Amino acid sequence: MVPSRVTLVDVGPRDGLQNEKQTVDAAVKIELVHRLQAAGLREIEVTSFVSPKWVPQMADNAAVLAGIERKPGVRYSVLIPNMKGLDAALSMPRAEWPDEIVVFAAATEAFSHKNINCSIAESIERFRPVVAAAHGHGIKVRGAVSCALGCPYQGEVSADEVERVVRLIREIGVDHCGIADTIGVGTPKRVQAAMERALKHYPVAEVSGHFHDTYGQAIGNVYASLEVGLFTFDASVAGLGGCPYAKGATGNVATEDVLFLLDGLGIDTGVSIDGVVDAAAFISGVLGRKPVSRSGNALLAKRAAAHAS
Repeated sequence: MVPSRVTLVDVGPRDGLQNEKQTVDAAVKIELVHRLQAAGLREIEVTSFVSPKWVPQMADNAAVLAGIERKPGVRYSVLIPNMKGLDAALSMPRAEWPDEIVVFAAATEAFSHKNINCSIAESIERFRPVVAAAHGHGIKVRGAVSCALGCPYQGEVSADEVERVVRLIREIGVDHCGIADTIGVGTPKRVQAAMERALKHYPVAEVSGHFHDTYGQAIGNVYASLEVGLFTFDASVAGLGGCPYAKGATGNVATEDVLFLLDGLGIDTGVSIDGVVDAAAFISGVLGRKPVSRSGNALLAKRAAAHAS
């Protein structure tokens, strides 16, 4: 049965901006977070504690976390790749700690070796002390299973491969499992098969979908996930975040597009689509381009026409 309420996690400030070539000031990232929470988002992925050598865009992670005016009821998460990253996050004043950390593991050995130069099993062992330390400090751990619907090196990914990684992250104590279609090749039936494997190991409240729109399937995949009961999804304001494995392709599904679908289905999110469209216009203006979101651009055009008439 399709749920009556959905939680959206906006990953734009982190996943969306991390590969931008132009440097985005910390003040802009902070303002984007403020606009998203003003629009009603209660889950926002704000930065990552990774080496600036590999992701220079996130070198201002501490400044971003420290600069956010935190709103009650909002969960602020950060990506953590290892213990060094967690130690850096926890070295900040307690009031500036993230509410949640995000760890990740690939569904295929090929991607794991190419991306982080180790096997899946080795990557899980790297995260074991991170998970334990986060829990010791009262911080929730969200896990992402990347390339769960397709791999740029291996090709198709089986539901068995997805379930193997889901089981491994569950065994080390990861609280939440996100199934990620990193290259955007997933289609509804395959998405449902992957989600059903995740639901064998996690309650539905702790499983989410993360879809890319490279092949135009993201909204259909959100709906397919709703059909199996999921009610938590990642999305990115303005569709920020290209797919690094398909040159020129779109990446994260736009928050505005997901909201347009959910609003049309009568599903409550607590999020104002107009507020998100405003946030999208803001960050897109800074980046010097239009939002990727189709519904967002249509709503902006509608506003402009109404203003001109």
